[in-house]
Amino acid sequence: MTQQDAEQQLAGIVLAGGRSRRMGRDKAGIDWEGEPMLARVVRVVGERCRPVLVVASEDSAAYRALHGTGGPEAQWVTDEEPGTGPLGGLAVGLAQAAAAGARWAFVCATDMPLISAELIDELRRGVTSSVQAVIAHDMGRDHPMAALYRTDASEVIAGLAAQGERRMLGALDALTTHRVAVSNPDWLTNVNAPEDLHRLHV
Repeated sequence: MTQQDAEQQLAGIVLAGGRSRRMGRDKAGIDWEGEPMLARVVRVVGERCRPVLVVASEDSAAYRALHGTGGPEAQWVTDEEPGTGPLGGLAVGLAQAAAAGARWAFVCATDMPLISAELIDELRRGVTSSVQAVIAHDMGRDHPMAALYRTDASEVIAGLAAQGERRMLGALDALTTHRVAVSNPDWLTNVNAPEDLHRLHV
C-alpha cells in the first residue's frame, strides 16, 4: 500500500469503554480546556481520519454521559463483547472500519489529551504493504493504543480476545509490526489518575 492509499482509506478508532478505576470518575467526560476529553480526542483524530468510531458499550460511563450530546462528529460502536477489554474493543472497531471501506485505522484511547494529528502523520509514513500494525514507540516502550492497524487484522485480534487474551501488547505478538520512534513523546501521555491531570495543568 502506498502512503497515498493510506491517506485516502484511514479511519479513526477511539477506545472509550474503560472503567476509569484509578481516576475515580469517567475519563471521557473530564473537562479538558473547555470540552470533554473524549470530544477533544475525537476532534483531533477527525483532522486525519474518516470515519471516527468511538468504541464503548451502551452501559459504559462514556456512552451514558456523552452519546447524543453533540460535539465532534463520531459514530458510536457499542457491540464489543463484554469482558474482552480493549482488545475486544479494537476487534469490533477494526471490523466496523473495514465495513466503512477503510483499509487502515488509527487507534487511540480517550485519555490522551495531548494527542496531535502530527502523530498520525508520523505513523502513516511507516505504512507498507508488508506490515499489519505501525506502533508508536518511545523510550523502549511500545504504545499499542497509539497506532495504525490494518482493518483486516480484526479477525486475528477477535480470535485472541476469544482465547482470553486481554493485553493490547498481545496483538503485537500476533501481527507483523513496525515500530516508529515519534518526535514528540508528549503526544502519548495518558491521564490515568487525578495526579496525572494535576501534573499536566501545572
